[in-house]
Amino acid sequence: MLDDDIKWMRIALDEAAKALEHDDVPIGAIAVRDGEIIGRGYNRREADSDPTAHAEMLAIREAAQVIGHWRLEDVTLYCTLEPCSMCAGAMVLARLPRLVYATTDPKAGAAGSVLNIVQHPHLNHRVEIAHGILADEAAEQIRAFFRMLRAEGQK
Repeated sequence: MLDDDIKWMRIALDEAAKALEHDDVPIGAIAVRDGEIIGRGYNRREADSDPTAHAEMLAIREAAQVIGHWRLEDVTLYCTLEPCSMCAGAMVLARLPRLVYATTDPKAGAAGSVLNIVQHPHLNHRVEIAHGILADEAAEQIRAFFRMLRAEGQK
């Protein structure tokens, strides 16, 4: 599965780059089912003035629309950054079976770093996790964005 995971994560990284057009943090996500992308997303919080417009949420919403149901059975979600608690909660509620993420988020990660919502023993569903796929590339994409902001004096 590693070769497929690398292939799909490269596409998620391409999605992440689209966020730069709107001065959003470059995070991307894709939802894959039966070898086909059924959902895509990149951060649009700044573009949409929407705190819920995370890449994962957008990919999950699109996948549910394509399937025609809220249960994302047989779907793998590929994310360039470890999901936050909101996105991790949505994955559990959507009954997502598998999550693959590139790099960890030591400040807000909810798939093992700070919290592990997707595998919490008290919840009714647990998501299988794979991580570290193209982690260096994803981390550098995010670091470059924040270096640019600092150079421009924005943060």
